[in-house]
Order: sequence, then structure tokens, then C-alpha cells
Amino acid sequence: MKNNELLEALTILEREKNISKSTLLEAIESSLLIACKNHFGKADNVTVSIDPETCEYHVLAAKTVVEEVTDPVEQISLAEAKDIDGHYEIGDVVQIEIQSKDFGRIATMSAKNTILQKIREEERKAIFNEYYTLEKDVVTGIVQRRVGRNISINLGKADALLTENEQVRGEHLHPNDRVKVYVLEVKEAPKGTRILVSRTHPELVKRLFEEEVSEVRDGIVEIKSIAREAGSRTKMAVWSEDEDVDAVGACVGVNGSRVNAVVSELRGEKIDIIEWNENPAILIEHALSPAKVISVIADGDEKTAKVVVPDYQLSLAIGKEGQNARLAARLTGYKIDIKSETQAREAGDFFDYENDYDEYDDEYYDDEYADDTYAEDTYTDEIYDDEPYDDSEYEGDAESEAEYAGDESAEDAPDVGEESVDEE
Repeated sequence: MKNNELLEALTILEREKNISKSTLLEAIESSLLIACKNHFGKADNVTVSIDPETCEYHVLAAKTVVEEVTDPVEQISLAEAKDIDGHYEIGDVVQIEIQSKDFGRIATMSAKNTILQKIREEERKAIFNEYYTLEKDVVTGIVQRRVGRNISINLGKADALLTENEQVRGEHLHPNDRVKVYVLEVKEAPKGTRILVSRTHPELVKRLFEEEVSEVRDGIVEIKSIAREAGSRTKMAVWSEDEDVDAVGACVGVNGSRVNAVVSELRGEKIDIIEWNENPAILIEHALSPAKVISVIADGDEKTAKVVVPDYQLSLAIGKEGQNARLAARLTGYKIDIKSETQAREAGDFFDYENDYDEYDDEYYDDEYADDTYAEDTYTDEIYDDEPYDDSEYEGDAESEAEYAGDESAEDAPDVGEESVDEE
């Protein structure tokens, strides 16, 4: 390869493979030394110099001037030395340039293979460094193919693996589909960088809102907690330190534009956005939205809460297959026991307020139970509970649920002061 061709090749590799020219030149120097060692049996006296501007290289062997040569690799006769320069004497060291043709075909091939190997190593290292910085972030990829039950997704310079456990149940991904995925892990492997991604992780939702909502991205609105059942529904609690900022409204956007963009990326997954509150009882009420709540008694020490809802709201509060209550429990970090008003009265758990439940917003809690109800500073910032709660934890039995099923849906539920977004 001529010097100008080598220079051009190194420039292209630096631009397209993100491998620095200096790294490649070091690899070439190393390969030439290896070629010398393979060809001559040793190369301790050999040095390689390459001009980074022109890629002109010189391979020099330091040979000692002797009267009689016994080691042609490291020695040169006095007569030969004087042919080079008449001033050389016995014991002097002469730098002899080794021409490329002296290496032979095998030596040249060895040098070439060393260069290619170094290029592959540096390419893998560059890919690892690039994608390692994206760990715990969201990237866009293109679906390639199925690998067993897993899916290969091309991220540009590397392929990622979407394992079966990280796929959304019921979501069908086809070759050439563009999808956004959450980068779970990036690690080095014998065959290159191994990247694991997810479509089910709650952080995917958070990152998507950071992309869509400038207030979240800038830290004006904070996502305090997310509970997700991927492919079905997500509940998200948001908050802003600025009292003039409507945290829920900022995430929903004008005419739902912002939340709709996230819903579209999640292929129709429903998203409920509620306002975070440091009072766990109020937070639990918000979390059970769109169901209307009569009372909440929260025990901060035990992380349990007793909730009473109107009879006709029991099915809505529990949700289909317990989903609404289950997500509320994950969102708040509390084990929630839900009873209808009738069930609570029969069990003796209902507190007899003078007001009807339609008016409880103004006089929400009885002072007698204020200590339990206002369980200050007991909330958990972020709880991602992967284990589903047993539906039996929510005291609505099958008969009660059947009795009230169909009375109200999430879309028809009365407004309780929070925004619930349902995208069909």
C-alpha cells in the first residue's frame, strides 16, 4: 500500500469508524515489529517510525559493527558499515533500514492481520464507549429480526437485544419498524458490545415525557413516581415546586398533544397523570382516580391504607382485574384496602361524617383521625413494584364487583380534581 493510500484509508477509518489516526498508527508500528520478529526470529533491536502527516514509515534495525558477524540480525561487518559511512568503527551501532520486501509474504500478511485486528478492537471499544453513555436512557432503533423469542434492534452502529421479558405483551413488532427503547445495560462481551433494551420499563415512560415536555426536561415539573403495567395502563404522579405551574396540565399539553405523543409511541397504552402530594392519604385519593373517594386512613409506619368509596364506585376503584387499585398501590408504596361505603359500615370501619360524601372535599378528615390520616413524610419518591398485588387485598368481593360493574367507566367517572388521560 502506498503512503497516500494508507493516509486516505486512515482518514476514512477515523471518520467512519471513530478510531483516531494516532491509535491506528500505533497499531501499524506494532504490526511491523511483529512482522520483523516473525521473519527474523527476534526484533529487540528494531524500531519503527511513522510520519503522521504523510504516513511514510521507516523500519530500522540497530546493528553493532563487528569484525566477524555471528548474528546477522543484530550485527554488521566492519566492511559493510564502512560502505555506509567510512567513519564507523568496531563497536559502533549502525541504523539499517529494513525494506518492506525483506519481510516476505508471510510477514506482510501477519502485519496486515494485526492491523485489521487492532481496527476491530478499537471499533468495538468505540462502540462500547458511545453506547455506554446512553445506558439508562431512551434511544430509537429499527427492528431487524427475531432471534428465538428475542428481537434484534439496530441502533445505528450496533444491534441491541430486546429479550422476551422486556417485550410488551401483545405488542407486535415487525422488521423495519422504528421504536424507542430504554437501554437497560451495556457491557463488553467476547464478540463485541452487548446491549440490552426494554419496552416495558417504567423509566421508558419517564424519558418519553422528558422528550415531549420541556418543563419536565428543564426540571420545572418533576415526575415523582410511576407505576406501569406495560401495554395496558400507566399511572404517573407529577409535582412542581412552582405554585404557578400546573404540573398535570404541562404533561397533558394543549388538547392532550403532549400525552398523546407518548401514548402513540407506547402504541395506545393508557396513561393517568395525577398530582403528587406529600400527604399519603391525599396521594392515595389521587392515585385511585378516576374513582371518587369518601375517606382515606393511611398508616405511615405500616405502609397500609384503608379507603372507603361510594358503593357505585367500588368497581371503578378496584378496576378491571384489580388493575386500578394495584397501580395505585405501586404508585404510592402503600398496601390499599378498599371497601364500599356499605361494606365499611357493616365492618364498623366507616366513620360517620355529618356531610354526604359529595361534600367531603371541604371537610375531608375528622380531627379524631388526623394523626393517622395525615401521615406526613412517609411517602416513597419512586416505587416500581414488579410483583402484582393479590386482588383479594382489595376487599371488594366478586358479588359486589359484579353488582356495580358497568355503572361507571374511567371515561364516565366524575371529576375529582385530577386529570386522567384515556387514549383508546
